[in-house]
Amino acid sequence: MNFAIDLLHSEEDFIRACVAKEGWALKKLYEYHYPVMYPVCRRYANNEEDALDILHDGFIKVFRHIEKYQSGTSLVSWIKRVMINTAIDYYRRESRRRSFDIEDAKNLATDEADALSMISAEEIIDLLQHLSPAYRSVFNLYVIEGYSHKELADILQITESTSRSNLVKARNKLKELIAKRFRMESFPHTDINKPGDEE
Repeated sequence: MNFAIDLLHSEEDFIRACVAKEGWALKKLYEYHYPVMYPVCRRYANNEEDALDILHDGFIKVFRHIEKYQSGTSLVSWIKRVMINTAIDYYRRESRRRSFDIEDAKNLATDEADALSMISAEEIIDLLQHLSPAYRSVFNLYVIEGYSHKELADILQITESTSRSNLVKARNKLKELIAKRFRMESFPHTDINKPGDEE
């Protein structure tokens, strides 16, 4: 019997085993949800190492607070929420170490049918890691998780105008990165750092 079926038919017993900190249950919970939660953490992290830190911190919180999960609801959604909250805590810690030049955005119009639709999810995750923590967090929480700017202001302890400004800047930066990547793919044998040295 695979893990998914175990959860479907005996979730309460499984959660009780997790609450009791039974090793087999915690191991199974970790192994099953790791592949799903790692990409979530990568979206918020600067690099793989930071993503793994967020992931492991998130699982520690899951193990400590598993009794708060209500059987019959979506376990994967509950774990994802813990991971996102852990990533937000990570962002807050990082933001205290940095200072950002944040301008109020006066023109907030964006092209919804932008270049993001032209690349894979894995490529988007890779590009997101090139954004600053401030821009990356707002983009993830607004575009991917569906939070409003008012909610973001409360969660990230910033103003709504800063949230909007960071979203615009994140989108613009991503468009630049995507355009650069497409140019490189269009001319794979051209070294853009050494113009004129083409074979």
